[in-house]
Amino acid sequence: MTFTFVTLFSNLIEGYFKDSILKRAIEKDLLRINYLDPRGYSKNKHFKVDDTAVGGGAGMVMNAQSLFDALDDLKKKDENVHIIFVTPVAKPFVQNDAKRLAKKNHVAFVSGRYEGIDERVIEKYADEVFSIGDYILTGGELASLVICDAVSRNREGVLGNSESLEIESFETPLLEAPSFSKPKTYEGLSVPSEYLKGNHSKIRSLKLALSEAKTKFFRPEQLIKYHCVGAMKKN
Repeated sequence: MTFTFVTLFSNLIEGYFKDSILKRAIEKDLLRINYLDPRGYSKNKHFKVDDTAVGGGAGMVMNAQSLFDALDDLKKKDENVHIIFVTPVAKPFVQNDAKRLAKKNHVAFVSGRYEGIDERVIEKYADEVFSIGDYILTGGELASLVICDAVSRNREGVLGNSESLEIESFETPLLEAPSFSKPKTYEGLSVPSEYLKGNHSKIRSLKLALSEAKTKFFRPEQLIKYHCVGAMKKN
């Protein structure tokens, strides 16, 4: 699977792929990472890619020309590339999106800077637009990385143990149950005793109860969804 980051600051992204799971996935050729700098397509003699906002307002906006040309070039090389823009004014990115996008062969992320991207670029080139939360970042690179990471781990072979995906939060409406490691007791804090007895049926029951409790506390709307799904299955 190929990811292309359309960004003015590829150095902000490159380091993330130099360690751990995604580094190994690249070494195995399961993932390929490319970068495309809109500045290289600017027709401005100083390679500017931003301009003042039409209609006034503070800050600069990434202009249409350099991004039009960069994305035209990208699509010329791969007409099936799936282009994603990240912006706070979009639908929330969720786990099902990650699983769905993991089936694509080529996904490109367009990262905005300054006060954002000329809307005409998004209207012409976006296959999808996502937000990763109700807050503002200084640029789109972090949001692009978040989505890339979530998509990558759903690609077959990227995780060492694919069963890891099955027990994670958001695979069902419930949040994942708490996890513990050795030793059994550390600084007076103990692992739940049921975890230590080897009765897997009871361990599963306890984990389900803990998942429900955690979901009720942190994400009560998810618990309602869980009960609705259960009721639908019974019917």
